[in-house]
Amino acid sequence: MSAIAASPGRRPVLADLIARPSGRARAFAVDAGLVIAGAAVVAVLAQVQVPLWPVPITGQTLGVIVVGAALGAWRGAAALTTYLFLGLAGLPIFAEFTGTIAAIAKPSFGFIIGFIVSAFVAGWFAERAWDRKPLLAFVGFAIASVIPFLFGVPYMAFILNSVLGLDFSFGEILQVGVLPFIVGGVIKAGLAALIIPGAWALVRAADRRKQG
Repeated sequence: MSAIAASPGRRPVLADLIARPSGRARAFAVDAGLVIAGAAVVAVLAQVQVPLWPVPITGQTLGVIVVGAALGAWRGAAALTTYLFLGLAGLPIFAEFTGTIAAIAKPSFGFIIGFIVSAFVAGWFAERAWDRKPLLAFVGFAIASVIPFLFGVPYMAFILNSVLGLDFSFGEILQVGVLPFIVGGVIKAGLAALIIPGAWALVRAADRRKQG
């Protein structure tokens, strides 16, 4: 088991069920593979989108929550940090198969920054076993879904008004940066609250079969 999995006061998450090879270096390699896989999941879901200006509706948030809950707080945050830097480095993994440093100037980039914290929060709840039951999972994942807006909306307002020279009021910022995403956010938190507890149910069923 990795050092992350062995932290005191932490319950196992789904990623901790993967067999760890002996030796710290090999265990680290497994964790690194999980981080890269998590970044890849978000990259794929980023291409599932409804075009919208200035910020498209995408499947990223669902990926962020699922990855964070499955990997745990620190590995989840590391996966989204990896996703951010690989996109800035030029890999076409942001929405609409975009990437490069130019993404920093987009109104939507603040949400990508917020994804790192969101994955951490989803993982934090999972480490307290909130991911085992759908209702608790939904509450924790809904909270995690709010996090990107705390970063994304102020960043979007700055880009639109200070960089692009537009004159969006506070109400207009909420209208384009928050309101269109509320229903989708609830749906994605609900889906994650089915996926992760469902995975745990399969794990428990497999354990019962082994014991039987």
